Amino acid sequence: KKRGITANVATFLTMVEVDKYDKAFEKPTKPIGVFYSEEEAKQLEEKGFTMSEDAGRGYRRVVPSPEPKVIHGIEEIRRLIDETIVISSGGGGIPVYRDDSGLLHGLEAVIDKDRSGLKLAQQINADVFMMLTDVPNVFINFGKENEQKLSRITVEEAEQYVAEGQFPAGSMLPKMQAAIEFAKLGKEAIICSLDQAAAALDGKAGTRITK
Repeated sequence: KKRGITANVATFLTMVEVDKYDKAFEKPTKPIGVFYSEEEAKQLEEKGFTMSEDAGRGYRRVVPSPEPKVIHGIEEIRRLIDETIVISSGGGGIPVYRDDSGLLHGLEAVIDKDRSGLKLAQQINADVFMMLTDVPNVFINFGKENEQKLSRITVEEAEQYVAEGQFPAGSMLPKMQAAIEFAKLGKEAIICSLDQAAAALDGKAGTRITK
């Protein structure tokens, strides 16, 4: 209401199907929950939890982060989109797998929100895939004297920057990988900050990745 938006808004609780044999289940990497001391972490490991040291801040539990295969409820989301602002795949969605009889079951995992967003954009046949972050643009040589802001790049250029190791694995790298995959469809991906979203859609802000 404060922003003068009169459209209906709906939150759609989203199940996201994964492959229970995804190799990600062999090596949990996604940190969740609170921080623990080394002693507490060892005690939790004895109980069967996988723990990992987190950038000098302590230890956290880590869980698998499998690749999303199918967003469930996509037809309902498509119907809502026509007249509603739809919030879905929150936090990457609820991970589920399908058993041999076709039933869905939940499992312990966290799906990367950028990969889940990509899958959603693909399934609804979106024209533009925008990922919002805490910086206005993608940068190369970030934090260095030769830092460079990227406004518009091709898939080929983006893949080269990824190969050079320009983007941190836990932050910008998954966004760039998702943007590259979407742009390869002949569409446009945008990475920008929340406050620049409207301007980015108008081509006046953010980083655009195209084929």
